[in-house]
Amino acid sequence: MPFLSQQGPRRMGYSVRTVLDWAYGGIDHSIPGNGGQECSDFLTIKQRLLETISFVLLGLLVLYFGYKIIARDPKLPSSYDRTDPAMKRVLLIVLCVTFGIEIGFKFVGREVVYLMNPCHIVTIVQIYLLAAPPSKSSSVVFRLCMHWGHGPVLALLLPVLNTRLLPFEVEVYYIQHVLIYFIIPPYLLWLGGAYTIESISDLKWSVVSLGLQFTYHFGPLHLVAFLTQVNLNNMLCPAISDPFHGPYYRCWSLFHQGTLTFLHNKIYTTLVLAILRFFPKPAKVNAKVEHSNGKLD
Repeated sequence: MPFLSQQGPRRMGYSVRTVLDWAYGGIDHSIPGNGGQECSDFLTIKQRLLETISFVLLGLLVLYFGYKIIARDPKLPSSYDRTDPAMKRVLLIVLCVTFGIEIGFKFVGREVVYLMNPCHIVTIVQIYLLAAPPSKSSSVVFRLCMHWGHGPVLALLLPVLNTRLLPFEVEVYYIQHVLIYFIIPPYLLWLGGAYTIESISDLKWSVVSLGLQFTYHFGPLHLVAFLTQVNLNNMLCPAISDPFHGPYYRCWSLFHQGTLTFLHNKIYTTLVLAILRFFPKPAKVNAKVEHSNGKLD
């Protein structure tokens, strides 16, 4: 019995160390912007704590008041077409396989913590949208997810590939981001029904989405980044190419990310819907929302 009581904590300690090693043991902190002590010390503890508390509270307030406004009149479809097109299942399989390979790369490279980055969260949300039947919940999730598209497009325009050294790791990076930006959102908009967007003048969903982004980034994402000294989505220190590089770069993000959230979604959906006008609508779509060409007035 004494032997078992001693072995238990040892095994538990070994298991914890193994999990932590998988999580971030393979991350090279010598690469600028990757993390490490210097990156963690970029901001003083006082400033980091003040910004974190302020932005989390701001995010929660924006989220709360935005939700209260939407709850009064969400303008969601009253009924849903439960048709499950074959193409939707095909895209689900392709996205799951792509993301599964990406997860495999993270385990092999001992960089699992990077799965907390926003583009992977968007991928998980889109897997849900492809897998779940059309419903009020999927309508809400779809509208919120459409406001997070500026992340994938920035990842395509300004890719960080110097840490992707495994065979086909770069190719999977591009395939994943092309799927979650150029393929799946336009396809769901084409389906219509549950996958509709608000009118261009309606900013309520943008406000809720922005509250979610601030709360996630300065809450769990920043906490994990600080504890592991891994620069998740530049929450510890700015990217080398950041035009707002300096001690207040996170404060500047309040403005440029907010602007992108509002503007990108409106421009992107307007362009996509304009292109989709040239394609015939699917045969079975909720008639109550199809007339609005993907929008709910």
